[in-house]
Amino acid sequence: MLRAILLDLDGTLAYVKEPVELDEVSEYLVRNGYEVYPQALRAALLFVSMIDYPKMGFKDIKSYYRQVLLRLGFHADEETLTGIARLYEGRMYVLYPDARRALVMAKQIGLKTAIVTSIPRFWFEDAIRPVERYLDVIITGYEAGCEKSNPRMYERTLELLDARPAEAVMVGDDLNLDVILPKKLGIRAILLDRNGAYGESPYPDAVVKNLIEAMEVVRSWMKAER
Repeated sequence: MLRAILLDLDGTLAYVKEPVELDEVSEYLVRNGYEVYPQALRAALLFVSMIDYPKMGFKDIKSYYRQVLLRLGFHADEETLTGIARLYEGRMYVLYPDARRALVMAKQIGLKTAIVTSIPRFWFEDAIRPVERYLDVIITGYEAGCEKSNPRMYERTLELLDARPAEAVMVGDDLNLDVILPKKLGIRAILLDRNGAYGESPYPDAVVKNLIEAMEVVRSWMKAER
């Protein structure tokens, strides 16, 4: 019997309306005397997100970018870091319109709920505040001690939810991370295909276009298992 639903963040529960482009950050840094260009910046951001964040758990954009610049060989001054943070003001994650209703539905049918993501929490904590009361667990790389392609993230989430793999379902928009990996662990998986990009796929247990459809599928499974 299903007891828990795990949800991806980016592209599933939330998205960034107007993302900050790496060119913007690079141009700002170059103007401030740091020779940091987009490709190197992209590589450093990925390294810090996937390797450093799980170990260090940065609390905000400034501490995160301080580490990014250290990885590039620079010791950033406070004024520069403050300027980077300003670039991101009003350009962080926001919830999809169906996110709140889906979480409410999950609670109404008695499911424990979790966010499972590699994305550092400070990027999305404001977005999820209106729905935080419907979430039992929020797992990022820091809480799991690894990034999302590591099975340990799912194992840690289930441990905190006190649920076995067969009692959980994962919902997300990434075929590898949100479907194939959890299914290898014995977790059911629903692929969220908001834009019809995937077409037919043999891997997910169901394919849906929005989170409400996902919850209807879960509810039908639970009804059939009674």
